[in-house]
Amino acid sequence: MFQTFDSHASPEQGPPRLAALRRALAAEGLAGFIVPRADVHQGEYVARRDERLQWLTGFTGSAGFCIVLPDVAGIFIDGRYRTQVKAQVALSDFTPVPWPEVKPGDWLREHLAEGEVGFDPWLHTADEIARIRAALEGSGVTLRPTRNFVDAIWPDQPPAPVGLAFVHPEALAGESSAAKRARLAEDLRKAGQRAAVITLPDSLCWLLNIRGADVPRNPILHGFAVLHDDAKVTLFAESAKIDDAVRAHLGPQVTIRPPSAFVPALHTLPGPVRVDRGTAPLAVSQELEEAGIAVAWGDDPCRLPKARKTEAEVQGMREAHLRDGAAMVEFLCWLDAQPEGSLTEISVVRALEGFRRATNALHEISFDTICGSGPHGAMMHYRVTEETNRAVGRNELLLVDSGAQYLDGTTDITRTMAIGSPGEEARTCYTRVLQGLIAISRVRWPVGLAGRDLDPLARFPLWVEGQDFDHGTGHGVGAFLSVHEGPQRLSRISEVPLEQGMILSNEPGYYREGAFGIRIENLIVVQEAPPLGDNRRQLCFETLTFVPFDRRLIRAEALSPAERAWLNGYHAEVLEKLRPRLSAEALEWCRAACAAM
Repeated sequence: MFQTFDSHASPEQGPPRLAALRRALAAEGLAGFIVPRADVHQGEYVARRDERLQWLTGFTGSAGFCIVLPDVAGIFIDGRYRTQVKAQVALSDFTPVPWPEVKPGDWLREHLAEGEVGFDPWLHTADEIARIRAALEGSGVTLRPTRNFVDAIWPDQPPAPVGLAFVHPEALAGESSAAKRARLAEDLRKAGQRAAVITLPDSLCWLLNIRGADVPRNPILHGFAVLHDDAKVTLFAESAKIDDAVRAHLGPQVTIRPPSAFVPALHTLPGPVRVDRGTAPLAVSQELEEAGIAVAWGDDPCRLPKARKTEAEVQGMREAHLRDGAAMVEFLCWLDAQPEGSLTEISVVRALEGFRRATNALHEISFDTICGSGPHGAMMHYRVTEETNRAVGRNELLLVDSGAQYLDGTTDITRTMAIGSPGEEARTCYTRVLQGLIAISRVRWPVGLAGRDLDPLARFPLWVEGQDFDHGTGHGVGAFLSVHEGPQRLSRISEVPLEQGMILSNEPGYYREGAFGIRIENLIVVQEAPPLGDNRRQLCFETLTFVPFDRRLIRAEALSPAERAWLNGYHAEVLEKLRPRLSAEALEWCRAACAAM
């Protein structure tokens, strides 16, 4: 199976590795070093070779960083990981720091009087370093670009991945690579730019209509690319990853060169060259500037076009979600039939992957399944291992957050189930979370609003009871690409206007440390809203995910008439859409699960 249950966290290894890093820094005359989670491509998902933060600290989360100073090592983690980090790092040597509430520059000023703090310019963006430097102005602390000191002390660092690339058909992409390149090159010409540097793997894959296998769970190719204003592309990737079929697909307008040629090629580009200061490594702009080439700061030219899914991509996602929804219903039917006390978190994960494999269409899972029973559900990104595996107890909640990669789409769904009778408090909290999901599902809004404008709708039912959740309401999702995709988000910090074709998750939650966790998640796509009222142009969400919610956890009397109507309509649609795809046993289960309330 795709998911494994070995432990990636080694808290006991953190202190000696930290000591070795401090010795290396002292020998270089540095007062500190920043260890990010990012790789040179600045993607969220990294290969084993690039798990520097995990190797040093034991922390396995998908976001965060560590600042190592002589007397303190702060590990910066956001609200998703504040329970998890305490179990994964040696708290004797690493100090969790709430981020982004505490900014790295402010923390450095507080903990270091003077000295140089090193950073690898290939692992940080220009924006990131500029913010820290601005916060350090007037202090005795400065930042210095250096070699990577974690790599220097990592004796058995894994090799770079060499996954084989493959063609993503135009029928699924909805637009040829040549058309994409021509469209984006025209934008460069209009802006007076001669080229754009592309560093994000999902941008590169989207532009060239290819996929890869360099990172588990996400079909991406590691490489860099330069899009020229004549629509030609230079792709910097290992030749072993590119077979004859991909070469033929790319054609003569795409030149393939080794990664070692990337920096020398930067030195020869005609300027101005567009660089995204929020996603490209700082080293890219440094190399251009040192060669006397003008840098034009601007967005990665692929990010917004990639986020605006074509009709073919949306249709592929619809089909993938119906296939996945049927697998989920088969799983939930199976789950309800298991004898009390017979399940563990690992057995649940294995069963769910088995139902997805039974579709005969599963390419990969889209992330390691989060399966948390009881108190483990309160860890938002909990990953079960052989060491943490817990029996699914009676009268508690079971949270399962999972997804799949199919050739026609990427899925991500969370359902929280009752095992026995978890109690009225759990039902009350679940209902509030469901009300938040329904609010996002029903909303219409004027064109031009961003994710931050809609995010409060999901929180209001919790806010009025003094509750909340410490993560965004939703993230962007790729089409057979990364399950987390930018720049669109449903989040209080997202200023990107939502546009037709953008796909997002809708996943409010509530977590009580040491007791339970609740999260419910559907994927949704932005569409034009039907005319209403005075016919102002508005947008709305189409729901892509069709799987019943657990009626045993819903306090129907707490729902408004409109909320109840939406819920009953949704469940009726689930049954209608999935009916022909279900086994006889699962269909009977689904009828009961979708009964009107």
